[in-house]
Amino acid sequence: MERKVKAITIDDEKLARDIIKNYLKKYDDIELVAECADGFEGIKLINELQPDLIFLDIQMPKLTGFEMLEILEVPPVIIFTTAFDQYALKAFEVNATDYLLKPFSQDRFAEAVERARRLINNTTEARKNIEGLVKQIEHRTEHLDRVVIKNGPKILIVPTEDIRYIEAQDDYTMLYTEKGNFLKQKTMKYFEENLDPSQFIRIHRSYLVKISFIKQIELFEKESYRVLLNDGTKLPVSKSGYQNLKEIIK
Repeated sequence: MERKVKAITIDDEKLARDIIKNYLKKYDDIELVAECADGFEGIKLINELQPDLIFLDIQMPKLTGFEMLEILEVPPVIIFTTAFDQYALKAFEVNATDYLLKPFSQDRFAEAVERARRLINNTTEARKNIEGLVKQIEHRTEHLDRVVIKNGPKILIVPTEDIRYIEAQDDYTMLYTEKGNFLKQKTMKYFEENLDPSQFIRIHRSYLVKISFIKQIELFEKESYRVLLNDGTKLPVSKSGYQNLKEIIK
């Protein structure tokens, strides 16, 4: 007997979850093993139940669908559900499994499920699609206003306004904040491109600093500078970093 496909719905709207539950009644080979109303619970259930397929709302309070993708180590096949056309289009353009624009019909739902079935049997393509989606999200036009951190079993939301400076650590970065230090699996280039340049400045290949947290620039050695931050931290400044600083600190 062929194993049933395990599915989870993650949506903060009960009506949306109920519609998917009702549509899934037509499928004997798909078992809805759980439903949840927010991304934090969704992450927990995905890790516990290891579903083959999730129906994932994009815009949710606490943790968005896109933020969930950042911290899922091995994401299942995903069908995005959304009421916002611009988000659906973004997901579709990078070949995510599929998206359902609310309200969606049973026929449109069936198309998405059929596409998902093919990907469930092709994990390589499914993973490639999710990786492509994550890269597409990184090329956002708006600036980051928060960063999602996976800290052991905990998931933390760090507002960018709390970040004092960021240090490069190979393919990771360490975020230094007023509430502690957090390791994030993103490159310095990612943060440089996505943080608001009016608030953060690259002073060195290894450091991005919050401009308002800089107390002063010091001459360290001959033609060598460093910045003194408000908490007493001293960080090196490269030649290009010094030029960047001169542009904003008159």
